[in-house]
Amino acid sequence: MKLASNPLRALPALILMATLPVPSAAFDMNSDLPIRITADSARLDDNQGTAIYQGNVDVRQGEVQLTADRVDVFRGADGLDRIHARGRPATYDRPATPTEGPVHAEALEIHYSATRNLLRFEKEAVVEQGQDEFRGAVILYDTVNRIVTGEGRTDSGEGSGRVEMVIQPRGSNSSDGN
Repeated sequence: MKLASNPLRALPALILMATLPVPSAAFDMNSDLPIRITADSARLDDNQGTAIYQGNVDVRQGEVQLTADRVDVFRGADGLDRIHARGRPATYDRPATPTEGPVHAEALEIHYSATRNLLRFEKEAVVEQGQDEFRGAVILYDTVNRIVTGEGRTDSGEGSGRVEMVIQPRGSNSSDGN
């Protein structure tokens, strides 16, 4: 990865990369808004289509927010390809929608794949929506089909081997954030 010798030379590319629209699948509330990224430092490799943000990273699109210690953004020919966030913990927050309650998620690693419409929360993962809660070593969320899958162990064998999901009855109004 190349480090620009003159930080100002990379500024236009950093601004472009930071304002790429996110597919509606992950940031579905404000899909036409640009991504805004702030951090203590940033490194862009335009040839590789990567940007690395470190230190108090804040990624926002409207009211949707991702925070982490480090965020790697990967761009393909069609725009945003994937995001990899790491933190102690990294967090993802999405406000309530007309049909779903707010979402708060934490994990040591959060991966977003634009092409697969998949959010992956890995290592000490917790996803809360209203009063519903999902815990496990890995939690996958298919943002198009609205399918949550939990795994008790990571690919490297980390985790207790168990997942926990607490899902409130439909009539309890718990998923609307009230």
